[in-house]
Amino acid sequence: MLECGMLNRDRQALRRCSATLCKQLVVDELLVQSLQADNILTEAMAESIMTEQTSQKRSWRLLLLLPKRGPRAFSSFCSALRDTEQQHLCDLLTQPPEKDGKDTHLERCGDSSLPHPTQEEIAVKRARTHESMEFSLDADSPINTPVHPCTHDFYLSHCQQSYRMKSSPRGFALVISNVTFDPCTEPDLDPRKGGEVDDEVLRKVFTELDYVVTVHRDLTAQGMRACIENFCRWPDHRTVDSCVVCLLSHGVEGAVYGTDGQLLQLEWVFEAFDNAHCPLLQNKPKMFFIQACRGEMLDCGVEQIDGPVRTCSPSCEQLDAGREGPADAESRQRVDMGRPRIKLPQRSDMICGFASLKGQRISTAAMRNTKKGSWFIQDLNTTLRQQAKDTHLADILVQVNRRIKEREGHAPGTPHHRCKEMSEFTSSLCKDLYLFPKYQPQY
Repeated sequence: MLECGMLNRDRQALRRCSATLCKQLVVDELLVQSLQADNILTEAMAESIMTEQTSQKRSWRLLLLLPKRGPRAFSSFCSALRDTEQQHLCDLLTQPPEKDGKDTHLERCGDSSLPHPTQEEIAVKRARTHESMEFSLDADSPINTPVHPCTHDFYLSHCQQSYRMKSSPRGFALVISNVTFDPCTEPDLDPRKGGEVDDEVLRKVFTELDYVVTVHRDLTAQGMRACIENFCRWPDHRTVDSCVVCLLSHGVEGAVYGTDGQLLQLEWVFEAFDNAHCPLLQNKPKMFFIQACRGEMLDCGVEQIDGPVRTCSPSCEQLDAGREGPADAESRQRVDMGRPRIKLPQRSDMICGFASLKGQRISTAAMRNTKKGSWFIQDLNTTLRQQAKDTHLADILVQVNRRIKEREGHAPGTPHHRCKEMSEFTSSLCKDLYLFPKYQPQY
C-alpha cells in the first residue's frame, strides 16, 4: 500500500515547474509504463492519462496524480524522465529553487480522500496468479447527481399499463456485499478491494428511489441464505409495491461465493421469491442485480470490421395489480370462498441484471476502484439516476448493456489490454416497470 504524502520540497518543485512541464513534457506509453513498473501509477490511472486528447492535458493529468502517489513518486518520475530522454526536465526539477521567501504548496494528499490501488483476481476457485489488472481511477468519484424526478403528466400517461408503483416506500431493498473472504477456509478467494464502494452506491441510489435499503457485508453462504430467507418473510412486503435484491461477490456460473468459500445457488435465491414461496410479493415486480463472475473465459473482444480504429472507452418485481386494505381483503375472501382461485405460474414478475454474460469470466476486466466501483454498478447507478424518470427498467438495462459494451480495459503488455465486458439481463416481467421516482400520487 502506498504512503500518501509526497515530501514538501518535491511538491514545491512540481508546483514551481508545472507551467514548463505542461508545455514541454512528453507523456507517452514508455514514460507511463515506467511509472507503472515502479508501482506509482495503476493501470487505470494510466488509462485516465492516455485517453486525454492533447499532450498538455496528459501532462496536467499526470501532474495532478503524482503528488498523491507517495514519497517515491518524485524520484520515480525523475528516473522516468531520464529513461525517455527528457533529462532537461529532470534537471529543471532537481535544481535548487530561488530563495524568494514564498512558501507554495500543492494540495496535501492527506487532505483528500485518495484511494489506494486495488486488485481483484479471477473470481473462481483456483490458485492465485499475478495476471490480474489493477483498476483504480483515483481522480474520479461515483456519479451522485440527484435522481431525476418523474413528472405528473408522465405518471398519468403511463401508470395504467405498468406495474403499480405508488407505495411509499416503493419497497424494500436487500444488498449483500462480500468483500473480505476467510483465508483459512478459502485462501484462493482474494479480497474484493473497493467492493464496499458498490454497496454504498446501491444504498444511495435506491434510497433516493424511495426504497428502504438494508446492507449486509461479508456473510458466509449459510449467512446469506438465512438473511434472504428472513427478508422473504418480512410481513411489510404486503404494504409495498416491489422489492430489490443485490448480490455482490465472487462467483461462478449459477452461484455466488460466501466468505467461507461455499456457494449459494442463484436458482435457490430466485425460488425463494417465487409465487409459491413468497406470496406477499405475488404480482409485484422483483428486481435482482448480480455483480459476480459467471465462468472462466476471458473476453478479449473482437475487432469490428467496419467500425472505428478503437472503441471509445469512458473508463480506459400483491396479490393483485391494485392495492386493497385489510377490510377489503377480508370481504373479498368471504365472497371468493368456494370459488376456484386464479392460478399463477410458479415464477413470474422478475427481472435480473447480470454484470457478465453466462459462461464468461469478467472479473479481471471489470474495472473497479475505491471511488467508482465496478463497471456494471457504475453504469446501473448512472442510468437509474438519469433515466428512471421516464424509462422502464428493461430499457434501462438495455442502456446499461450499451454503456458496458463501449468500455475497454487498459493494461499494456498484459493479456488483459483492451479486454471487454458484456452485461445481460433476463426478465419474466409482464408489464412495463417504471419506478416513477420522487412522484407520490395524491389518491
